[in-house]
Amino acid sequence: MSPMIDDALDRLEEDVQEEGRRVLGAVRGAVKALAEGDVELADEVIAFDDEIDALFLRIERAIQSMLALQTPVARDLRLLLAMLHMNLLLERTGDGCVTVAKLTQLVADAQPDAALVGVLVEMGERAEEMFTVALDAFAKRDLARAESLVELDEAIDRANRRFVERLVDVMAEPALREWGLRMVVVARTIERIGDRAVDIGEQVAYLLTGQFREFSDASHPA
Repeated sequence: MSPMIDDALDRLEEDVQEEGRRVLGAVRGAVKALAEGDVELADEVIAFDDEIDALFLRIERAIQSMLALQTPVARDLRLLLAMLHMNLLLERTGDGCVTVAKLTQLVADAQPDAALVGVLVEMGERAEEMFTVALDAFAKRDLARAESLVELDEAIDRANRRFVERLVDVMAEPALREWGLRMVVVARTIERIGDRAVDIGEQVAYLLTGQFREFSDASHPA
């Protein structure tokens, strides 16, 4: 690996980690806004997505340039392809945070069901933890840590089942039906954020082994 490619890859990886840190901040902000019904914080999450998008474009262009102008060896090529996928997963996670923030604003005047909000916050906290683990696994090239994301994802799935159980009671209350329907979208969005953390873990495994495989039979839509 030439010093020029080495330096470029190091800068790219730092940019991906920085994007990851910004996405973590967006997840944290979106969950906090939801928990507290904080419309102003939701506005900040929405506005902050522009920064994530700008970094996404910078990373994408840099990777495309390296693929077009350099001749990376197999190991470097795997890193570039893994970061290309991670970059997209991170950008879409930022979009998911915007979705949660906008839905929080739409229900700002509703009286929420505290138990249901509590389950959603738990799901959001687990999703944030998963992204922390995924980014750490990438930084440390830690396959076992990447694979641990499957177990963490199961915690979100269990919480989501509790959400559905509670939702049945909530939807029986006419005054809460519209709010409940919007929370269904929030739950699905948070669940997909967790799925994307697993997808990042799978990219780490690909980087380390040269083989792509799903960690479980579950589908993790991008």
